[in-house]
Amino acid sequence: MRNPILLILLFVASLANAQPALKAIEDKELGLQERYQVMKAGSQTYENYKVIRENILDGFWKITLDSVRDIKKTLAASNAEIGSLKIEIQSLKDSIKTQQASVEDILFDSTHINVLGIPFSKSVFIVIVASIIGALIFLVATVFGRMKYLNSLANEKELIATSITNEFEEYKKKALDKQTKLSRELQNERNRIFESRK
Repeated sequence: MRNPILLILLFVASLANAQPALKAIEDKELGLQERYQVMKAGSQTYENYKVIRENILDGFWKITLDSVRDIKKTLAASNAEIGSLKIEIQSLKDSIKTQQASVEDILFDSTHINVLGIPFSKSVFIVIVASIIGALIFLVATVFGRMKYLNSLANEKELIATSITNEFEEYKKKALDKQTKLSRELQNERNRIFESRK
């Protein structure tokens, strides 16, 4: 019987001390942890047990559920924001990759030259063009030298031909003069013979 009397005394004492515990559900500025501490501090202790009024527990449970719902809403909103931020980050990453590829293309184009669909670095292209120009200059110089040599040979042959022609003309002229002279002499001899016969 002692226990029921003690329980009644505790109930009466808890009603008296219900005001501090009631503050745990009425004070809107307190957080969940602080409400718990106020409720715990404002309740009666029986041996190792705390005696808390049921309406205070229900109120605390309702506040806890509201807090959990608010946390879930905040978490859902945060997750939605995180999702949109992830999408935005992925979009920015894709944009950066595109820009980086564009910059790499620009850098490649600035250091390379495209000839007949084949990309060459500018230094290699300059070496190739210089080699081709050098080879062409060498070829032109060789052809020019060969032509000059052939021209000098032709001039020499022409000179020889002219000399031979001149010698032949001279020989022909001398032979003609000689023939004419011999013809005159022969004619003179004939004339003399003819005259002497007469």
